[in-house]
Amino acid sequence: MKKTELIKNSDGSIFHLHLLPDDIAHKIIVVGDPGRVDQLSALLTNIRVNKGNREFRTVTGSFGYDEVSIISSGIGTDNIDILMNELDALVNIDLSTGEPKKDLTQLSIIRLGTSGGLNSSIPAGSTIITEIAVGFDSLIHFYGGYDWILENRITNMLVEYLEWPDTLSYPYAVLADKELYEMFSSEGFTSGITISTPGFYAPQGRRIRLETFDDEINELLGKFEFAGRKVQNYEMESSAIYALARLLGHKALTICIVLGNRATGEFINDHESLILETGRKVLSRLCPEI
Repeated sequence: MKKTELIKNSDGSIFHLHLLPDDIAHKIIVVGDPGRVDQLSALLTNIRVNKGNREFRTVTGSFGYDEVSIISSGIGTDNIDILMNELDALVNIDLSTGEPKKDLTQLSIIRLGTSGGLNSSIPAGSTIITEIAVGFDSLIHFYGGYDWILENRITNMLVEYLEWPDTLSYPYAVLADKELYEMFSSEGFTSGITISTPGFYAPQGRRIRLETFDDEINELLGKFEFAGRKVQNYEMESSAIYALARLLGHKALTICIVLGNRATGEFINDHESLILETGRKVLSRLCPEI
């Protein structure tokens, strides 16, 4: 493998994350905001790793009898592309030779984030678990051999329903890991379809000074259903997490708090306590006491 394919730093750590293989646990919580790493790490004990580079902050410690890593990704599917590939390389590539390991390791990755609700029935402060992630970004189209992971029925229906323009990349849909989804569905979270967009403003129907290509898309998405599942929220990472996790053989799930409801205009500014409370629930379920 060329040195420009799998880049390492002078200390042997992976290029962007600045992590060594032993720095991460096999159970990982991904947050967007680096500040949330510090917030959630207060729930851990025996912290043995505390590293950071750019928007990527990592803390590894214990919760109960298990080790957990809390890692920030920054915003967007482009950052997720870096995060997922480098996490996989840390556990499944021999960094000294660049060769894949014979025995592969499966990571359990949970994105704990915030989002915008698309249904008036979902008030701000609600927690949504993503059963199906639909990507309006184009990340997956740059990879090969991904057809088997896609739920094409939903995207074909959505494209027809929205009269999707040819100038935009074709949406893709990927299911959550079944085991993780079932693990957290008993928590009473709302579940459904999450739309991952390649931006925060026009891609999510916001208008500041520039017009959007479709001023009705949010209303249409709020009314869309597929096999009894509703489109519940917008965010910017889940499609890439789900797709790359499936391709690389890892488990992935997204759990998001609704900060604002796009249908009603309701918004919560003070949400730190909600993040901490949800983080405690996620850790307790991910790392049950024996």
